[in-house]
Amino acid sequence: MIDVENLSKTFGARTLWRDVNFTVKRCEVLALVGPSGSGKSTLLNCLGLLDRPSGGAIHYDGTDITRFGRRETLRFRRDTLGYLFQNYALIENATVDENLDVVSNLRRSKQGTIGATVSEALDRVGLAGRGKEKIFHLSGGEQQRVALARLLVQQPTLVLADEPTGALDDANTTVVVDILREMSTGGCAVVIATHDAGVRDRCDSVFAAHDSSLVG
Repeated sequence: MIDVENLSKTFGARTLWRDVNFTVKRCEVLALVGPSGSGKSTLLNCLGLLDRPSGGAIHYDGTDITRFGRRETLRFRRDTLGYLFQNYALIENATVDENLDVVSNLRRSKQGTIGATVSEALDRVGLAGRGKEKIFHLSGGEQQRVALARLLVQQPTLVLADEPTGALDDANTTVVVDILREMSTGGCAVVIATHDAGVRDRCDSVFAAHDSSLVG
C-alpha cells in the first residue's frame, strides 16, 4: 500500500534522514522506533502530507503522493488518512458526540457511507453513554479513546499514530493497540511511532531510527 523510496529530509545544512526505504502492506502494523530527535514524527508527517520530504518518493497504491497539489492532498487526508496524535487533537470545548459527528457528517456527505456509527464506535472503545460529555471533562486516556472512536467512524485505509500511548497507563495502552490491530485486520495499513517496547512487540514489523539517519 505504501512504498517509501530513497526518502530524505534536510533542514538547511542538517540532514535529518536520507535514503529511507520501506514498505507497509495492507493489513500490516509497522512500528517506527528510535531515540528522540531521530525524525520519527517528521517521517510520519511526510507520509501524511503534513510536511514535504527533500527528496525521494512516497507511493500509495502506485501513485507518488509527494507530487500531489493542494486539492489532491486535501482529498487524500480526507478520504484515505487517519491520524492519531499523542495530544489527541480533539475540540476540547465540544462534546464527545460533536467531535465524532464532524467526521461522520464529512464521510456521509463526501462518500455516501461511513464506518462505525458514533454509538457503535463509543461502545467499542468503552465510552458508551458518554457522548454528551465535554472533552475537557475527560481524562487523558478517555480522550485518546475518543480519538480512536473517531478513527473507527472515519474508517481510513492508512493510519499514522504518533506516540499514541506515550501518556497512557497500561490498560489504555492495550485498548489503543487492540483497536489499531483490529483496524489493520480490516484492511488498513498502520504506522506507529513509539518508544514503548510492548507496543513495538505487538506490531508486525519494525523500522528503526539510529544516529539521525533512519535505517531499515
